[in-house]
Amino acid sequence: MTELTPNDLTILRLLQENAREKLETMAFETGISVATIQRRIKYLKKTGVITKETALISPDSVGYLMTFLILVELERERIDQVDAFRRKVKAEPYIQQCYYITGEADFALIALAKDIQDFENLTRRLFFADANVKRFRTSVVMNRTKVGLTVPLV
Repeated sequence: MTELTPNDLTILRLLQENAREKLETMAFETGISVATIQRRIKYLKKTGVITKETALISPDSVGYLMTFLILVELERERIDQVDAFRRKVKAEPYIQQCYYITGEADFALIALAKDIQDFENLTRRLFFADANVKRFRTSVVMNRTKVGLTVPLV
């Protein structure tokens, strides 16, 4: 684990709120120089604290009107089969998030679809075509009450 300074936490908080925050604003908030801010951001990226910068897009605005929570149970949980399922899910653009979990299911997925036919096509690709998928259970998301990947920085 990387040792983070209070200034690092401030930088991270500001970047989580706005990945395009001005260096001058961060320098003002932390009381350190713009050059130091640049070095700290480079270090935070290099050490894997900052893993990616991206834009958040409203799914509805680009035609993805449905969101699904899918619990997947595998027939066998050998590591090679788990890894094969992970690779397939990572390659599927309709899957937004994938978690390997404990409990009744092996994986929890968050998926998007334009309509129910689009979702059916996804299930055929990911689940019905995979002999190692024992079963999957789907819940339709009625409302996206809170969506995000921000990490609490205290």
